[in-house]
Amino acid sequence: MTTPSREPGDQRAMPPELGTNSIAVVSGPTFMYSDTCGDVPPGSIGGLVHLDTRLLSGWVVTVNGARLLALRGETIDHYSAEFMLTNPGTSDLPPDSLAARRLRYVADNFHERIEMLSFGAEPVRVELRLSVGADFADLFEIKSGVRDRSGRIARSHTSEELCFRYAADGFDASARVRCDPPATRVEGDDLVWEIDLASREGWQVDLVVPLPKGNRVMIDPLGGDIAQVVHRSTDNPLRRWVEGRTVLHSDNPVVERTTNRSRFDLAALRLDLEIRGQRVMLPGAGLPWFLTVFGRDTLITAYQTLVAGPALAKGALVALAGLQGRTCDDFTDEEPGKILHEFRSGELTRTGVKPYNPNYGTADATQLWLILLSEYWRWSGDDDLVRSLRDNALAALRWIDEFGDRDGDGYVEYGTRSPEGLGNQCWRDSPDGVCFSDGRIPVLPIATSDLQGYTYDAKLRLAELADGPLADPTLAQRLRADAADLFDRFNRDFWIEERGGFYATGLDGDKNRIDSKTSNMGHLLWSGIVPPEHAGAVVRQLMHPDMFSGWGIRTLSREDRPYRALGYHLGTVWPHDNSLAVLGLARYGYRAEANRVSMALLEAAEQFDHRLPEALSGYARERTLFAVPYPTACSPQAWAAGAPLALARAMVGLNPVDGRLTVDPDIPPEVGRITVERVRAFGQVWEVEAVGRAGHVRLAQG
Repeated sequence: MTTPSREPGDQRAMPPELGTNSIAVVSGPTFMYSDTCGDVPPGSIGGLVHLDTRLLSGWVVTVNGARLLALRGETIDHYSAEFMLTNPGTSDLPPDSLAARRLRYVADNFHERIEMLSFGAEPVRVELRLSVGADFADLFEIKSGVRDRSGRIARSHTSEELCFRYAADGFDASARVRCDPPATRVEGDDLVWEIDLASREGWQVDLVVPLPKGNRVMIDPLGGDIAQVVHRSTDNPLRRWVEGRTVLHSDNPVVERTTNRSRFDLAALRLDLEIRGQRVMLPGAGLPWFLTVFGRDTLITAYQTLVAGPALAKGALVALAGLQGRTCDDFTDEEPGKILHEFRSGELTRTGVKPYNPNYGTADATQLWLILLSEYWRWSGDDDLVRSLRDNALAALRWIDEFGDRDGDGYVEYGTRSPEGLGNQCWRDSPDGVCFSDGRIPVLPIATSDLQGYTYDAKLRLAELADGPLADPTLAQRLRADAADLFDRFNRDFWIEERGGFYATGLDGDKNRIDSKTSNMGHLLWSGIVPPEHAGAVVRQLMHPDMFSGWGIRTLSREDRPYRALGYHLGTVWPHDNSLAVLGLARYGYRAEANRVSMALLEAAEQFDHRLPEALSGYARERTLFAVPYPTACSPQAWAAGAPLALARAMVGLNPVDGRLTVDPDIPPEVGRITVERVRAFGQVWEVEAVGRAGHVRLAQG
């Protein structure tokens, strides 16, 4: 038995050097991450990153040797931002005598404009300097320590362009910074302009960083002057894309604005990548660190958002089926029938140092794929797609029974065989994300409780498909018997009577119960593996102040020794985790508790411009006047963006049943009325309206 590897990851818990108001603009697999001035100080986690390679690691503007001061910086759309700045006082320049503005957007290239306007009574000469850095770091390195590549980076320049080129071990990358007007001079990696300004006179420079061509990327066609692009004066393709899709209205503006923001965030995270020769169009998992395809994240996001239409779910099912494991590869943890974990395209992956082309180090994505296939079918009635994926579904089932169950005990376990593999291969995938209540790290292989819940649900759902479009009643009978056996064994082996009664987080490699109290219990409710006689105890645990912070359910109870308010999986509050718990609470009839969690999350979202971040800290609500985000949380993040749609579904009680939509609402009084327009199900368009405990569904007219 082995202990999970403790890969470098503690850096993720440290507040970012860019400050709590850091700003990111994104388009497809490209993002620029800066502080609120628009700067990227060297040595920070910011920069311009394209397809997992940081092209620019330094991007700092100074005037007469001093950095500008932020008045306000904000994103305008997902791809654009504006920064309003002023100058500090220096020996030769009074404070606030220059107004500065930076406009920025990313699309086919990275674009920025720097403007200055003099408010001085007399003419003034100023030196504007843009200090540029290019370290070509792999995304994996940015938060954990960047390898020095300076000896392999070639530099060249003219007054109109800085150029950086890197090549090593068959990998190459380049970054060029073009400027108009040309720089007065170039000093090392700095572009310098000497500018004479009369009173009320303005000046500007346009900067462009071309992005590498030849990759399929989600580029929205943007045209016109940069000011028109940033200020939305040009046609906005994202808004065109969102128009016509499902939209929710509510008497409560927080509910309406948060769900609407989710629609735009999911659209903004769209990727168009090529993986193993296959074109994949799916949302990236999150900005900035997970702007790539993830199996688990994509599948849960698609499940959460089925209420908004089946397109994402269908795309995820087909794309991930095409990349399903075919062989055994210890380095990538690939196995026949297994659904992938993560794809990367940076230097460390392309040169074979990291196993992410793609990586299969997940023990839950395969079951989640089957769950989504079933849920998609329930919403669409698409027998043809299910039949076309029959071989993939059976391969997934074989993986569960043959490869997932590593020791023949009837439980799905994980234990990487790769020297670069993840120690934990469930959703709690940080090095210490699965631990005993006293902090000990379990030995591998580990069978976590959520994996068993997903397996139980997946087998029952596949049995339903076997009775239906797959037309295999013998398989259906066997799967229901397997699920019933798993139900009985799980509730015997994982239930702990002490400390109020709860489910163990898992079984370790020696079959010891991992006795920490975690939010995994909410996933068990969602999967249906909890018997009615244990449901009440589980709900009491989840809603106890040791687990419910007031903003949501913590990943780990305050009772347990490893608890930290900023522990990545040891006390934080994850919106997606809570959304599954809410669906589970509603499934078992605990609607008041489901609404309490839902309203807490929606109230937290209001504090972040109606966007839920990847994770919130676990600080108790009564201790702080505001929700505190996890320091380096992704925002937007796909399954956090999907969470409000799942919460709304739970309130309305919207479910597909035998080819029709049904509602069973329990909507809190503070929410009032909810109406949902353009719901797509069974090839038709529906309208839903609910208030309190009354509601109806009707086919849309026209």
